[in-house]
Amino acid sequence: MSDERAGVPGAADEAVPGAGDPGTTVESPDDHPGFDDGLDRLWTPHRMVYIGGQDKPADDSRGQCPFCRIPDRSDEDGLVVARGGTAYVVLNLYPYNPGHLMVVPYRHVSDYTDLTEAETVEVAHLTQTAMRVVRAVSGPDGFNLGMNQGAVAGAGIAAHLHQHVVPRWAGDANFLPIVAQTKAVPELLGDTRARLAAAWPGRAAEAGEA
Repeated sequence: MSDERAGVPGAADEAVPGAGDPGTTVESPDDHPGFDDGLDRLWTPHRMVYIGGQDKPADDSRGQCPFCRIPDRSDEDGLVVARGGTAYVVLNLYPYNPGHLMVVPYRHVSDYTDLTEAETVEVAHLTQTAMRVVRAVSGPDGFNLGMNQGAVAGAGIAAHLHQHVVPRWAGDANFLPIVAQTKAVPELLGDTRARLAAAWPGRAAEAGEA
């Protein structure tokens, strides 16, 4: 699976094709009245940020790395579900499926073999907990787990290791990702983060003490 990048979506202004060119006629949509073809339209313009690569880091440095910046933000703003001692759990900003999480070490490290023993253990434990929490909240039929090591392996941010936890449901693969390069996600990311964070072990006790 190819990687999904973390960041904040934005929009870029684009010039109208042919504008200002005396040899080109820009037709108005009103000149071509539509007809009812029986199809609904699902518009996902936010995906163009990812497709266009606007959120991709300029280089592999820690200063450019979104995974290094996320822990400095609030849980809500950074879409952080849980924080551990050496790693944290965050929602993917461009999820393959609802509840698509990533387990990320705080340290800016790219290769799995370079993790310390403590980091390796906590990444594994957080991955297990993430599966249990998503099962309790959303009831998936299975999971895809994986790390893309290196750009050639599909890592969008190869400089900072991250473990994908992608919930799967029977029949969740349809025509949209194949013909439209679009994934329908029925819940706002902030709502998903809040539900998963509330179900994370220890969070209920913390809320009761507050």
